[in-house]
Amino acid sequence: MAGKRTYGDGCGIAHGLDLVGERWALLVVRELLLGPKRFTDLRSGLPNASPNVLSQRLRELEDAGVVQRRRLAPPAGSWVYELTDWGRGLEPIVMAFGGWAIQSPAFPPGDPLGEDSAILALRTLFDPEAAEGVSARYEVRLGEQRFRVEMADGHIETERGGVEDPDAVIETEPSTLAAVLDGRRPLDDALSAGDLRVDRGKAAAKRFAGLFG
Repeated sequence: MAGKRTYGDGCGIAHGLDLVGERWALLVVRELLLGPKRFTDLRSGLPNASPNVLSQRLRELEDAGVVQRRRLAPPAGSWVYELTDWGRGLEPIVMAFGGWAIQSPAFPPGDPLGEDSAILALRTLFDPEAAEGVSARYEVRLGEQRFRVEMADGHIETERGGVEDPDAVIETEPSTLAAVLDGRRPLDDALSAGDLRVDRGKAAAKRFAGLFG
């Protein structure tokens, strides 16, 4: 942490901002909430962050104990970044912050949305009452990315990766998924235009969409 700016304030909130308050830091955390990523994957998820700035934030988060670097086992053998156990404690904070921010009257719904952001938004939009008694496993495909979305007992879990024998496979783009689930675009319109596809048909898509509000 030597050389970093500090608020010089003994409050825990101030120290938390010392750790993750720099520009792009919390978005790096966001990108790692669904699992480890290579540097190139982080660059793809944060295209407006320069490589130098992203490298600096990763070093700072490593120094703070929020992020760690690990080499994958062969045959992959590549280096990935992931949240430490302590760093994962930021998850409810980041999710609550996002849930608070989308209620802003100035929220820009038309801005570009990344794949991880779209999947994390499912947790914010999830309606536990609508999901009462629902037990289902979906594979959501956003571009080249695959994600597991599972509902059970009014709870939702999301993570990066495919699903074996899912109830349905939903394939679309992040902006289309967000627009359908938050009501900006009718589901029928996205289906008929081919912007959203479901391997089990329209009924499966409606069942899925009905769990968010």
